[in-house]
Amino acid sequence: MSTQPWSDKRVLITGICGTVGTRIFQQLLEREPKEIIGLDNNESELFFLEEECRQHDYVNLHLCDVRDRQNLKRRIEGVDIVLHTAALKHVMLCEKSPGDAVRTNIEGARNVIAAAMDADVERVLFTSSDKAVNPTNVMGTSKLMGERLLTAANAQQRDQDGPIFASTRFGNVLGSRGSVIPIFKQQIADGGPVTLTDPRMTRFIMTLEEAARLVLDSVFLAKGGEVFVTKMPVVRIEDLAHVMIEELGPVHGHVPGSIEVDVIGAKPGEKFYEELMNNEESRRTVEIPEYFAILPAFKSLYHDIDYSYPGMDGVGIEDVYNSSTEEPMSREQLRNYLHEKNLLETHENQKQEALS
Repeated sequence: MSTQPWSDKRVLITGICGTVGTRIFQQLLEREPKEIIGLDNNESELFFLEEECRQHDYVNLHLCDVRDRQNLKRRIEGVDIVLHTAALKHVMLCEKSPGDAVRTNIEGARNVIAAAMDADVERVLFTSSDKAVNPTNVMGTSKLMGERLLTAANAQQRDQDGPIFASTRFGNVLGSRGSVIPIFKQQIADGGPVTLTDPRMTRFIMTLEEAARLVLDSVFLAKGGEVFVTKMPVVRIEDLAHVMIEELGPVHGHVPGSIEVDVIGAKPGEKFYEELMNNEESRRTVEIPEYFAILPAFKSLYHDIDYSYPGMDGVGIEDVYNSSTEEPMSREQLRNYLHEKNLLETHENQKQEALS
C-alpha cells in the first residue's frame, strides 16, 4: 500500500462500475481522499453503487462516457489525480466492432489526456493489458495506442509542472467479469463440461486486489511515461480447470471424475502464452521490489526525468517477461493460492457465511 498522503487529493476514476474500477474505488475509500469522483456510462450500476456509498459524503458519481470530451472536461475540473480504467475489454466484441474500440480505447484516452491537461491535474494513470504486447487483435492494439498516447503526452509537455502521465499493464485478473474463473465456476456448478481452449495455454495471474494496488501504488511511483507491471505467478489453464473441478465439484454435488474437460481449440488471435513485456522493452526495464517499470523508449522533449525508484536494480533485465519462459505453479501450489486468495468462493459459501 502506498504511504503517500491521499487526504488532500481529489481523485477521479473513469469506468468506476467496471470490475477493476470498483475494486480501485474500494481500496481508495480506505485511504480517505478529499473527494472521489466516479464516472461511468452504465446508469444502472452507477445507481446501485451510489446507493451503497451514501454514508460517504466525499463520493460523487456521475454519468459520463469517455467519448464525450466536453462532459469529461467538466468533471475533471479541480481534480488532482485521474485513474483511467474505462475501456472496451472483450477481444471478440472489439473485433466485431473495431470502430467502437477505437472511439472508447483510443479516442477516450485522448479525451482524458486533453481534459487532464486543461484542468492541470497532477497525475494520470492509464490501465492497460498484456494484450498490448505484440498485439494480435483490435483490443490489444487499441490498448497499446492508449499506452503510447499517455507516454507521448508526458514527453511533449513544455511545462515541467504539468501532469505526470503513466500506465499500468495487467495480466489475467482472476475473478473479473468475463475471466476464466467465473466461467469455470458456472460450468462446474452445471456439472460440466469445462471448456478448455488448449492444454498448452499458460497465463500470468493476479487478483483484483493486486490489480487495484498496482494502480494506486503506481500513482506516486510514476516519474512520467512509464508502464508498470506487477510480478506475477504463472499457471497452466489446464491445471486451473482440474484444480477447480476437484475443489468445487463436491460443493455442487458432483463427483469430480464425472466432470469432463472439453478441448475446444484456441480462439482466433489468441496466444498460447501471455506477454507482459517484449524483447525491446526488456532492455529499458527497471526492476523494483514488487514491480517492473518499463521506461519510455524516447526521452522527454523539453526536460530530463530522473527515473530512479526505491530499491531499483539497474536498467535492463535479461529475460523477456512472458508466461512461456516462467516456471508455472504446481497444482498443489495453485490450489493453495486459490484458497489463500478466496477465489474458490461460491454463492453457496457466501450464503452460509452470511447466515452463520
